[in-house]
Amino acid sequence: MEVKWCGFDFGQCIMEPGGLRNPRLFAELYKELGRPELVPDKIRKYRRLKEKYGSYGGVKEGHRDEIHSYVLDNDPEAVELFSRKEQELLDLGEGLTDALDYLQAQGIELQVVSEMKKTLGPVGTDIVSRFLKGKGLVKYFRELVTPQGKIDLVHDTVDLRYKGYTKEEGTIYDVLAQELGERGIAPHEAVMVGDKPSTDIDPAHQRGFKTVKYTGFVDLGPSKADVTIQSFGELKTLLKKKA
Repeated sequence: MEVKWCGFDFGQCIMEPGGLRNPRLFAELYKELGRPELVPDKIRKYRRLKEKYGSYGGVKEGHRDEIHSYVLDNDPEAVELFSRKEQELLDLGEGLTDALDYLQAQGIELQVVSEMKKTLGPVGTDIVSRFLKGKGLVKYFRELVTPQGKIDLVHDTVDLRYKGYTKEEGTIYDVLAQELGERGIAPHEAVMVGDKPSTDIDPAHQRGFKTVKYTGFVDLGPSKADVTIQSFGELKTLLKKKA
């Protein structure tokens, strides 16, 4: 595929959550707070949120305020420690940095496109921004496109043209196609990489984007993806810069 732009999903794609086990997370958190007896109750409450919203990823991206209020009792020390422990236990997808080095050397523009429906606190302090900054990925991804707006990870500013548009409805790709077009990049010269057919692959594909389904962490079933990969290293032979 010859492209000028490449977008990456965040959860279960750039971010590998395999090491983030809830018993370990809450055990470390409340042991550090000196209240280990609360661990079973916190795990149980967190599981209830997952049952309510379908997945832990869905809870984190769309209902993080309920983690803070329902699970952590709006305890500011627990909230801050929860976010920090998450960052420590999350990892990168296999072969990601090598692939990003290659794509950047090719001159392909890189962005993260995340279904982050809510942000809490100042711009740039959300879990996605903190992860990208903490893992040193800002040298590849200057911008984070979300339904909250496009976040400039260097200056912590927000372009609100994306606000209210989502991946699931596909409308965020409409705005993205328009913005890329203003820079001379057509949808067929752009590729979206992600794991979830309903948000990363199918709606982007319907709007003319090339699509790559990543199954390195989980395979979420059939999609309209042009190509499926298991390691980001495969992008080095799959993509090159369009002249």
